[in-house]
Amino acid sequence: MNEASIEKRLKIKVKQEGGLALKLVSPGFAGVPDRLVLFNGSKVAFVELKAPAKKLRALQQKRKKQLEALGFKVFKIDSYEAVDRMLEEMNP
Repeated sequence: MNEASIEKRLKIKVKQEGGLALKLVSPGFAGVPDRLVLFNGSKVAFVELKAPAKKLRALQQKRKKQLEALGFKVFKIDSYEAVDRMLEEMNP
């Protein structure tokens, strides 16, 4: 299992749930999460994808805290199980 396979599973599972997992690119604002995940009912989450057991870099941790301070959910996903946990939390 690597980051690319986890990202592929995320995209497939989110689509199966009726949502979108959009690639997030923010020129001039480094450290933003990899994906913006949108679900029915105006549910929004940011997802940082990592290879198993890899940690967020300092700037990524800072961006995570900034987004959470604004009220957004931010998930670090480094396994298939983490994908499933995120989906359960976003769509109980």
